Amino acid sequence: MNDSRTGGCTVLVVDDDVALEGVLRSFRKHEVPCRTLTAGDGEEALAILRGTHPAKRLETPVVVLLDLNMPGMDGFQFLEALRADCALRRTVVFVLTTSARDQDRFRAYDEQVAGYMVKSAVGPQFALLSEFMTDYARTQKLP
Repeated sequence: MNDSRTGGCTVLVVDDDVALEGVLRSFRKHEVPCRTLTAGDGEEALAILRGTHPAKRLETPVVVLLDLNMPGMDGFQFLEALRADCALRRTVVFVLTTSARDQDRFRAYDEQVAGYMVKSAVGPQFALLSEFMTDYARTQKLP
């Protein structure tokens, strides 16, 4: 999404799952006021955040929606690298995953995520996620 509705933030969706298309469709349908970028794993997401990706660039503050289970660099490895990077450690990250396991949720919060959402609980076709991201983007001042 990159049009006149986009506001002062970008949502970087880091996910290799088929649910990714559902999230993007829901954001368009519900007119989430943010630009969106996607990354298929943690390595690609770090390249985007660090400005070293050959094609994808961030021009606004970013909120990351992070899946935990991905090939290559998974969500936990991404969080560890992100929090270890002085320039990126304040990045706002919400986990969006299929895992409802307590140990995954606790581990994610140990890495200072802003929230933990299970995909099956964010509404039909991600409607609740879209509402949440719209409200968040309109009310928060990002680092």
